[in-house]
Amino acid sequence: MNRPSLPPARCAATATPLPSLLPYALGKHDEPRVALGGTAVAAAPGTPDVADVAAPVRVIVADDHPLVLHALESLLANCPNLHIVARAQSVAELFEVAAQHAFDLVLMDLYMSLPGELDGPEAIRAFRGKFPHKAVVVLTMECEASVLRKAIELEVDAVLSKRDRIDLIPLAIVSAMAREHYVGPVVRDLLAEAARAERREEVHRVLTRREFEVITHYAAGLGVTEIAGLLGRSVKTISAQKCAAMKKLALNNDIELYRIAVECGVT
Repeated sequence: MNRPSLPPARCAATATPLPSLLPYALGKHDEPRVALGGTAVAAAPGTPDVADVAAPVRVIVADDHPLVLHALESLLANCPNLHIVARAQSVAELFEVAAQHAFDLVLMDLYMSLPGELDGPEAIRAFRGKFPHKAVVVLTMECEASVLRKAIELEVDAVLSKRDRIDLIPLAIVSAMAREHYVGPVVRDLLAEAARAERREEVHRVLTRREFEVITHYAAGLGVTEIAGLLGRSVKTISAQKCAAMKKLALNNDIELYRIAVECGVT
């Protein structure tokens, strides 16, 4: 149903824009990419050609689970131009072998602490400080979006969930060596859902119940006059509440209003 235009009074945005969902664009591998904190990161799976990487890429693998280490070693052994130079099963051992071996990239678990050791984002920060020019690819079971964001903000070159397909690891390594930040599909979905939840929470916080009610009906396809009839309010009141909601959400037009309604799951 076509929606009637607003009355002459304009609803120009005056508020500070709310955080929006992660925007998408096409990247080098014709994959969806996500902009997070100003950094473009590849998101979807592709088919990397590891042979294109300058040989050899010297890799340190670090994980506190021997089975995971074995799986990573088996995978990388079949990848041309990737050579494992050292292994580590703790953060302390990672720093030790990194100081002893020439390497280009570390493939590390996010959490592999022993009592009293650095771990998680703090370990990444310390590693970055000591080896600032080395590529870092993180593998993790972490599901908390705030922790994943913190890792990305520390400028790791790639983040993959251990729930992602194992064949995405070479793609992450290729991207990391090209300094093209990569985020695997599972982590991408976790971040996108967290962004949607934050957006919904913010919309509910800044709008009154009646303003939210109006934009919900508007996003469902009803016009101002229809909403007024449905809610038993005047057209002038509905228009004013719609306009107030748009100002609070820093929206400039009906398209943006509909988009935020979709993001918040009210359509």
